Amino acid sequence: MDSLTELMESSNSENTSITDTSTNNNSLAGAASSSSSASAPPSSRYENQKRRDWNTFGQYLKNHRPPLSLSRCSGAHVLEFLRYLDQFGKTKVHTPICPFYGHPNPPAPCPCPLRQAWGSLDALIGRLRAAFEENGGKPEANPFGARAVRLYLREVRDLQSKARGISYEKKKRKRPRQQLPPSQLPPPPGASL
Repeated sequence: MDSLTELMESSNSENTSITDTSTNNNSLAGAASSSSSASAPPSSRYENQKRRDWNTFGQYLKNHRPPLSLSRCSGAHVLEFLRYLDQFGKTKVHTPICPFYGHPNPPAPCPCPLRQAWGSLDALIGRLRAAFEENGGKPEANPFGARAVRLYLREVRDLQSKARGISYEKKKRKRPRQQLPPSQLPPPPGASL
């Protein structure tokens, strides 16, 4: 049985104990990784974070009222999860009526809310999108790639960019210099012709 099916079945169970389910989810992840190879290399930081995020989302589905199975999860549920995570955010997002709206470094404290930073949400969705497919989900049914999720992330980015006075423009990639053939290279300094 693949881990996606196991996660779906475990999300329908009556047990809502966080300790029991996180242990169960960790053992699922461990069983899935140990079955793929006998001597797997140590997991990268990214893989560990992706597994923790996947387990957290599974726990969220399990604690949802009514409990949700992964197969019935939609982009709307992902948005609900992202809004739920906002309460644990550490990024000050100024409201338009705040005197520090648009200032990257406000000189004094203000009562504006703390939210999840756009970059954190964007990275989280990327990890969950990959984890969904690694756990047997079909790319076309991936709720983390839903149009509503992409639009929400764009809205959060734009709002935080204006509120914090920080530009989130895409970084331009530097193109690697092309090597010239030896015949076209300029002679080294001091070389005689």
